[in-house]
Formats: sequence, structure tokens, C-alpha cells
Amino acid sequence: MKRWPQRIVCLTTETVEVLYLLGEQDRIVGISGFTTRPAIARKEKPKISAFTSANIEKILALQPDLVLCFSNLQAEIAASLIKAGCQVHVFNQRSLDETLQMILTVGDLVGASEKAEDLVARYQAQLGAARQQAASWLRKPKVYFEEWDEPMMCSIRWAAELIAAAGGQDCFPELSQFHSARDRQVTAAQVIAAQPDIIIGSWCGKKFQPEKVKARPGWQAIPAIQHGHLYEIKSVDILQPGPALFSEGLVQLQTIIQRWQQQGGHA
Repeated sequence: MKRWPQRIVCLTTETVEVLYLLGEQDRIVGISGFTTRPAIARKEKPKISAFTSANIEKILALQPDLVLCFSNLQAEIAASLIKAGCQVHVFNQRSLDETLQMILTVGDLVGASEKAEDLVARYQAQLGAARQQAASWLRKPKVYFEEWDEPMMCSIRWAAELIAAAGGQDCFPELSQFHSARDRQVTAAQVIAAQPDIIIGSWCGKKFQPEKVKARPGWQAIPAIQHGHLYEIKSVDILQPGPALFSEGLVQLQTIIQRWQQQGGHA
């Protein structure tokens, strides 16, 4: 007879969001201090970890029957919990398809497969509608997505895929495939040479400063700056590979690119 986990610890925000969307939040007994969605989770769930560090004894005291982690960055935490006898599942989603698969897997793990399938179908339909709309545009803007400013780091894979779905062209698609932000560093000269039509800042954990970007030497020759197409998408809306990619990130990208299209492809 199957017994679904009843005491789940989520060490990143994505799985917290999924469990709430599935209506299975009562199973969550601990979350990361970096959890952002939904806001109520921060009020009603104990915070027991950061992102790359965690209080193992505090987690064990919750007596979890499942701990959900994310990526190699939490490998040491996962290893410590496994050695202590915990059931641990580590996700490593880096693309839109992998994010949707993560949602399905979380649903399977808690006995909510049908609800997870419905949620994924909704996001797939949203992606399909965005792509269909974008297919009718004669010109697609070149988009420079900046994840960090010093040093400059460009878009991770799922952000580049969202840009494409919304009707844009990522300036550095060859770099977006790298997991590590260090491998996605770009120079000011590379961005100037790419001549982006739109610049989007999503500085992880701090506010985007468009005036600072405009003042970079030589950047006044970039179409995005000449025509005022600099925008911010908050990192919590697009840099965490969970449901927010579709409910927030994609929607905001569509709005930005549609504005560019409506203004004749520039301003």
C-alpha cells in the first residue's frame, strides 16, 4: 500500500510554490529562508536553511520523510541528510521542459499526479499561445538579458528559452547553455557588438539600475539605449526555475516585446 510523504522539507522556493499550487502545502514542515512564493509560506512555515548552507540538526528535528533539494549547489547538504538517513530528492532543472517535468515529479511524489498534469498542461498552453503570437511578427528583437552586472553575466538557459517563446532573440544563445554563471560572463564590447534592441536586467538579489547601464562607455551606440528599451524583471520572477517562469517571467517578457513591436520595432 502506498504511503505518500507527510512531512516535507523544501530547501528552495520552486518546490514550495509547486506544493502550494497543488493544494498540498500542509505537508511542508520547513522551507528555505530564500523562499519567495507564495508569500504566505514565509509566514506560516519554519525557515530552516539558506541556499548553500543549512542547519542539519534543525532539519532532522522536523523528522522529515522527504527533503527536496536543487542542483549541485546543494550537494553537500543533500549528502549530509542522506548520511543521516533522510529520503532526499535533488532536482536539477535547467530548461523549461525540465521545469515542467519537475512539477510532474513533485506531483508524483505526493500522490497528486493529476493536479500536476493539469498545471503543466496550463503552462504548456500558455507557452504555445505565446509562440503562436510571436510567429506572426516579421522581425524579432535582439534581447540582452543581464543576470549580474559586475562582472556582466548573460541569460541562463530557461531565460533564453522564455525570450524565444515571447518572440525575441537572445543575444548570446551559445552561452545560455552553461549552468555556471561564471561561464556566462560577457564583456561590454561583446554586448555593443551584439547591438541588442532590448536590454533586460535581472540582477540576482538587487535592484536593476538602468541609468548605470546607460552610462557604460560606448553603450550609447546600442539601439536599446538609444530608443529607451531598458527594463527590469525581478530575479524572483525569472531566475528561479519553477512555476513563476510561466506565471510571471513569460508574461513580463511578452509585455516588453509587444511594446517594442507596437512602437515600430524601436521607439
